[in-house]
Amino acid sequence: MTRTIDFDLGRFRPSRDTLLWAGLLVNTELVVTIAYLLLADVQVDEFRYLVYPFVWLNVSVWALVRTNPVARSTRARYLGGALAVGYFLVLAYAGGIVGFGSHHALGWRVAWLPPGWGPALTYAGETVTLALMPYNLVGYAALAYLVYATVLDAAGSAISGALGLLSCVSCTWPVLATVFTGVAGAGSAVATAANEWSYALGTVVFVLTVGLLYWRPTVGK
Repeated sequence: MTRTIDFDLGRFRPSRDTLLWAGLLVNTELVVTIAYLLLADVQVDEFRYLVYPFVWLNVSVWALVRTNPVARSTRARYLGGALAVGYFLVLAYAGGIVGFGSHHALGWRVAWLPPGWGPALTYAGETVTLALMPYNLVGYAALAYLVYATVLDAAGSAISGALGLLSCVSCTWPVLATVFTGVAGAGSAVATAANEWSYALGTVVFVLTVGLLYWRPTVGK
């Protein structure tokens, strides 16, 4: 028995309608960003920080629209859902969406950050803190959804172990990238580089993870 990996490039090739919608989306983001910069009267030193959240959002939307998970059994659907929720919670904690509270309970606030970063809804309580930024909230939700789809595919595959390995390795990247930048912050020179390029690293890791989870190679006889 021979096993081959089916890598269908057609899954990544955008259709004409997709390109039209993508152009409309990018133009809308550009207009919204320019309007924010004019109305908020803020000074931007590094314009790349305005691009990062849109990369997350656009890649997330692309993956969500093009992914159609099919559950072969109720057990697989429940298992996939449980793993996806657990994975989202791990990412939410590692990425700073959810944290432990403190004695300084400020309640709910809205931070009018640049588009993609904001508007951000924050909550500071004695037991829990929340920092709900659009880009990472949507991005982590997309990753969790792709994990759900991957689990469903693996449940119906003869080599679910291979698919599971691909899923686990790629899924840990965002968490490891967050942990790495946090640990690197303990050094002086490394801390400067980590702080300066942490968002770039996180964005690259996110895009690669989405690509691998969306690919989900199928293996046949």
